[in-house]
Amino acid sequence: MTPITPDTKDWTWVLERTCSECGFDVTRFPRDQVGSMIRDNSSQWRSVLEHPKVRERPSDDKWSALEYACHVRDVFRLYSERLQMMLTQDDPTYPNWDQDEAAVAGRYGEQDPKLVAPELAAAAGELADRFDGVSGSRWELTGNRSDGASFTIESFARYLIHDPVHHLHDVRTGFEELGEPTA
Repeated sequence: MTPITPDTKDWTWVLERTCSECGFDVTRFPRDQVGSMIRDNSSQWRSVLEHPKVRERPSDDKWSALEYACHVRDVFRLYSERLQMMLTQDDPTYPNWDQDEAAVAGRYGEQDPKLVAPELAAAAGELADRFDGVSGSRWELTGNRSDGASFTIESFARYLIHDPVHHLHDVRTGFEELGEPTA
């Protein structure tokens, strides 16, 4: 599959305002609900991965539903590692992660949707459990992206949850562009 033009937007603005594309507002839920939100989001990917056009890209510049699902699985894995760093280290800086490079190297479009579904669910479960263990002042622990963006665990949780929610919106829009019912 042709690599997608990299997304160079700094999506941290979602911490300040509603996403104009997917309509999600990360300020509208209690922080201690992020674990259940991750689990709920994860459960919605199963039907996406069962869709007959899961491998088809709606256009050359958009990922297929399978590629988005692989990305979300890997985001859950990555954020679990980063959250663990925040919980165990003093103000860590996370190693850089290039999501577009990961998609190419991981051959997202060639993966088996039947294997991706349980992997995504397992990654979501681990991350959700880790967030469920955060309480009190631990929500204020900090960490930093390699580009200089700084987060507390609370802002990290809010920033994170937008990603899989937004990508379900991307997938549904993509299926509509393919002339298929939404998953």
